[in-house]
Amino acid sequence: MAAEAMGLRERKKIQTELRIYRTAVELFLEKSFDAVSVQEIADAAEVSKMTVFNYFGTKEDLVFRPIEDHFSDAARAVRDRAPGESAVAAVRRQFLEMIETRDPSIGLHVEPFGRRIRRLVMETPVLMERAYLTSEKGARELADLLKDETGDPVLALIAAATLTAARNALVEDHHRRLEAGEPLEEVVADAADRARHAFALVEGGLGDYARRPA
Repeated sequence: MAAEAMGLRERKKIQTELRIYRTAVELFLEKSFDAVSVQEIADAAEVSKMTVFNYFGTKEDLVFRPIEDHFSDAARAVRDRAPGESAVAAVRRQFLEMIETRDPSIGLHVEPFGRRIRRLVMETPVLMERAYLTSEKGARELADLLKDETGDPVLALIAAATLTAARNALVEDHHRRLEAGEPLEEVVADAADRARHAFALVEGGLGDYARRPA
């Protein structure tokens, strides 16, 4: 009985957290991030202001908390890679798996909610700054892993920055094409090929890429 009650309490907590999150995002989209107070969010979600802060430590967390872990996806792929698997291969494999499952964190999902959150971030300077800093934190986490394994901090930073940039460019491409009106199925259809090409470029080194004609 205790286990069942705990399960029910946990489910209610998750439902409350999701209701607050969805309510906040909808209000931000309707009025702008800066124009909405935490009290207004609490009233709309039918909870107290203190409850909002119990679930989300800051107003910015109301946008980022549910998605922030994804900024460490590349580091997670490298940390958990199989013996004999390179860092590039690990990040590529993970990204291809996310394409296969249409993970909303890389811009591929039938529901447009994630893309609406992205627009909110892009239109709000304080959220853009948070996104940049969090992305840099994820890249640094990856660099630290590579440095610990290889002992070369400079090459670790270069590798982490390159892998992060390739991944971000692919995600941006998904969003750009969907925002331009391409059907999701068309974007998904060639997303894997684009990803393989991008990571092959990273894997082989840039070499003569974009050499200016003499």
